[in-house]
Amino acid sequence: MPETLQSVPLWMMALGFLLMLGPLITLHELGHYLVGRWFGVKANVFSVGFGKEIAGYTDKRGTRWRLSALPMGGYVQFAGDMSPASQPSEEYLALPQEERDKCFQAKPLWQKALIVAAGPVANVLIAIGIFAAFAMIYGKPTTPPVIEGFSEDSAAMAAGLEEGDRIVAIDNVQITDFNDVRQFVVIYPGRTVTITYERDGRTDSVPVTVASVDMVDRFGNESRIGVLGILTTTTARVFEPTGPIDALAFGTSSSWSAAKMMVVGIGQIITGQRSVKELGGPISMAKFSGEQLSLGWPEFISFVAFVSLNLAFINLLPIPVLDGGHLAFYAAEAIRRKPASPRSQEWAFRTGMALVLCLMLFVTIIDIAKLPIFGS
Repeated sequence: MPETLQSVPLWMMALGFLLMLGPLITLHELGHYLVGRWFGVKANVFSVGFGKEIAGYTDKRGTRWRLSALPMGGYVQFAGDMSPASQPSEEYLALPQEERDKCFQAKPLWQKALIVAAGPVANVLIAIGIFAAFAMIYGKPTTPPVIEGFSEDSAAMAAGLEEGDRIVAIDNVQITDFNDVRQFVVIYPGRTVTITYERDGRTDSVPVTVASVDMVDRFGNESRIGVLGILTTTTARVFEPTGPIDALAFGTSSSWSAAKMMVVGIGQIITGQRSVKELGGPISMAKFSGEQLSLGWPEFISFVAFVSLNLAFINLLPIPVLDGGHLAFYAAEAIRRKPASPRSQEWAFRTGMALVLCLMLFVTIIDIAKLPIFGS
């Protein structure tokens, strides 16, 4: 554990939380809006923030663009004011046919599905764009997967690996960069992997059991990670100048790796391989936001990319009231050739809302239990 833990002031946590969550949710809703507009759906309101309107204007399409009092996200309200269960409202049913054709409910199933999916897709594109922009600005980080040394009690050294060995594959997955090694093992503490390496022109393989290590960062955040105990020198790391196409490829691969680590981690929590204490709610999110902001803008923006992927994943879960729940109903409708009954949709969305609220309460309780006043 670090000798001196750093603390972040509350104002920085609040600022980091607003700078992270507000734009991400607003851009998520902008994804819905832009695809809806592409298909001719009228939006009555697009709000940046929630609550009372502070300022706004109405454009020539009749959309009210507003800045609201609580800058923690935003929303888009399509014409027809559909319910959370996507049922047509009385206002929609009372509209003349010309106006009804501009409503979300009047669009073909595939168009409605694309409008709903556009929000999570926007979050994925944000993450890809951030990683690609870093590659364009700083260059693509590259470190040869060559072992320069070992840490104390190294699992790799105990398995017979030596300094100068070049790792070429792990479990038959090709390794081209030292960071690939870390990403492959960090989420699998205790797992036995097969490492293929080159030594003196020869290629060989050896099984290595990934060590499980409880880490504490400079802010006191605890996590359990897998490590091989191999080291490389900082001078081996270079930043290669990168063009737009290569940067986009780097952004896509980085987003895929981050999403994979996130999904595997959640799966490990569900199956009991990790503690539920590693889950975090709004309090933890604000804490992490402030901590990353205190480290500088590059670290904070990288954190925003990870959170954006997290929002995309959560919204795509097949839980009613989330985007994934709507998409699940559309998929069922496409298969059955008819929509589910209004009553079944209503009950499903009530159940989904209850599930989401229970999950929010659960992670908030975990957050509170982590506070120093409770000795955590």
